[in-house]
Amino acid sequence: MTGNTETKATPMHMPAEKIVAQSDLYSDPSSTIRTPDAEARPARITAREVCVFYGPKQALFDVSIDIPEKAVTAFIGPSGCGKSTFLRCLNRMNDTIEGCRVTGTIRLDGSDIADPALDPVELRARVGMVFQKPNPFPKSIYDNVAYGPRIHGIAGRRDDLDAVVEQSLQKAGLWNEVKDRLKEPGTGLSGGQQQRLCIARAIAVSPEVILMDEPCSALDPIATARIEELIDELKQNFTIVIVTHSMQQAARVSQRTAFFHLGNLVEEGPTDMIFTGPLEKRTQDYITGRFG
Repeated sequence: MTGNTETKATPMHMPAEKIVAQSDLYSDPSSTIRTPDAEARPARITAREVCVFYGPKQALFDVSIDIPEKAVTAFIGPSGCGKSTFLRCLNRMNDTIEGCRVTGTIRLDGSDIADPALDPVELRARVGMVFQKPNPFPKSIYDNVAYGPRIHGIAGRRDDLDAVVEQSLQKAGLWNEVKDRLKEPGTGLSGGQQQRLCIARAIAVSPEVILMDEPCSALDPIATARIEELIDELKQNFTIVIVTHSMQQAARVSQRTAFFHLGNLVEEGPTDMIFTGPLEKRTQDYITGRFG
């Protein structure tokens, strides 16, 4: 360098003095390695020291993480690492599994989701779920989307229900393909269309969070690309958490990535950093294909 001119590098991530202000996680002495975002995002979900047991077997160990709002967070890791188990904790789907016990605290907008006063059905309306295999109801396309608004009393009049169905199908990128056959069975659609129908069904009840458990694993590359485009569009209005075995997909669709291994949350941080410069050797080994 010549003269007195100094070039200041733009920090890729948040300065140290702002880390604790964003979240208590960054002052937590846990074994998880964490890198905050350059710009702090409000957390929609916070989890602290979450453990999951199936009978005497412990499947998840002291997982703590913040899920930022209006962003996509990807959970990656080898099969059996606990990522789907933790995903199911976020809307209490593990409650439906006999012998499953969850400890720790998970809060949605500051409220404990394990509060006995909170109806799990209401929680699952606020935190929707899209499963690995498309699972449309054995009903018409219209009734698949209208089911949630009907049982939750969201749309009382037929005109209101029609509007909710149309808006949900439009948001799911499916309206133009099915608008002339809404009375036909949802099970008659292609696999990719069925998955988008399930996404429309989830967003019809205006959730705050959408959980996706490997939503593209049963789809062909063209249908997968359409779902990924949809996820990118949906993050403008929803908080999205996706479990995926595809590291390429995680890199394409998410803003933050969390790596799980043997029931532990090993590392979490901005997706670009996790894939280009992870700080933990296990993360590096998984990303580079040394195990998985």
